[in-house]
Formats: sequence, structure tokens, C-alpha cells
Amino acid sequence: MADKHLSSQFDADLNAVSSRIMELGGLIESQIAAAIQALEQFNTEISDQVIEREVLVNQMEVEIDRELTTVIAKRQPTARDLRLLIAISKTTTNLERVGDEAVKIARMVKSIIDMGMPKTLPSSELHIAADLAAKLIRQALDALARLDVDAAIAIMHEDDQIDNEFDGFVRKLVTYMMEDPRTISASLDLLFIAKALERIGDHAKNIAEFIIYIVKGADVRHTSREKIDSAIH
Repeated sequence: MADKHLSSQFDADLNAVSSRIMELGGLIESQIAAAIQALEQFNTEISDQVIEREVLVNQMEVEIDRELTTVIAKRQPTARDLRLLIAISKTTTNLERVGDEAVKIARMVKSIIDMGMPKTLPSSELHIAADLAAKLIRQALDALARLDVDAAIAIMHEDDQIDNEFDGFVRKLVTYMMEDPRTISASLDLLFIAKALERIGDHAKNIAEFIIYIVKGADVRHTSREKIDSAIH
């Protein structure tokens, strides 16, 4: 993830932190996959596993932040090295929040199981957004490992697909609720799941923005696509 430095110890510190962020990323990917599996199978046991592992995700976030604080205090990095460590810290926060969204999905699945899912509701249509969300997180972690700006730009474009899926799904749910008020409770749970998937895409996009910040030194948050292209090129 980082270039070689004159200080071999600094390289070792960066590699250690980088390894930890990828370890957290792997755990988050497994959380998303399990949450999606719970949704597809309406499986309470898998939902419980996702919820139970949240403690480990939170613990890893705290440990990585502690390691980053130590590296900054000891090495006093500047320029790109400092940007890298700041971006890793922000990425850690975003990954932990992705974990939160996976837990939300698991909780909503349990709620749907408890109340019973009306067969008419389009729950299967969430699978497209779920697959997109999982894919974007994988791509974001891969792009971060390689500091690949082109891949980061692609992620930002692909996030629009999840947003479109979310908007379309919400319109369908509103129609179902208007036609049959008995579906309102289950529809709201599905809406929360759809929103969680949309937020996972947003966090992947955030990580992509951090990659551009590391490599180009440009903060492209809340920036139009035209300005992002200008900052990169």
C-alpha cells in the first residue's frame, strides 16, 4: 500500500497497519456476505452470527486507531505518508460503519422472520443491490491496497447503480403498501435493508475518495464529477 522509505522501521509500521486494515476489510466482507445469505434464506442463525461478530469488528477498529496514533506520534509523518495514515483512519471508520449496516440487515431479517413475510413483497429484488454493495466493498479494498486511482473512479461511478436500485425498490414498496396496508410493517423492514445496502455503497465510495486523497493530495468529498476529473488530471 505504501512506497519504500529511508526508515525501514517506518516501512514496518506502515505494513503492519496496512495488514490490519485488510484484515478488518476481510472480516467486513464476511459480515456482508453472511447478512446477504441470511436475507436470501431468511435464516435466524446466520443473522445471530452477524450480530455476535459486531463486537470483534468494533474491537478491531479501536486497535487499529490505537496503532495509527502510535505511528503518528513516533514517526511524525508528513506529506503523502501523513495523508495515507489519515486516510487509513477514515477507512477504518467507514469499514466499521459497513459492519453496522450488515448488523442492521441481520436484525431486520430477524424482524421479518418473526412477523412473517407477505409472499407478495419483492424481497428477492434486493439481491441485485446486495451483490453490488458487496462487490463495491471488495473493489474498494483492492483499490486501496494498490492505491489505484482509476479503480477508485470506477467505484464512484458504480455507486450510482446502487442508488438507482434503491430508488426503484422504494417506489415498488410504496405501491405495495398503498395497495395492501397489511404489508406496511414488513415493507418498512425491507426498506431499512435496502437503505443499509445503499449506505454500504456510500462507504465504498468514501474509501475511493480517500484513495484519490492519498495519491493526488486532493480532497474530492462533496465534489462534482467534473471537478474530480480536473483534480486528478
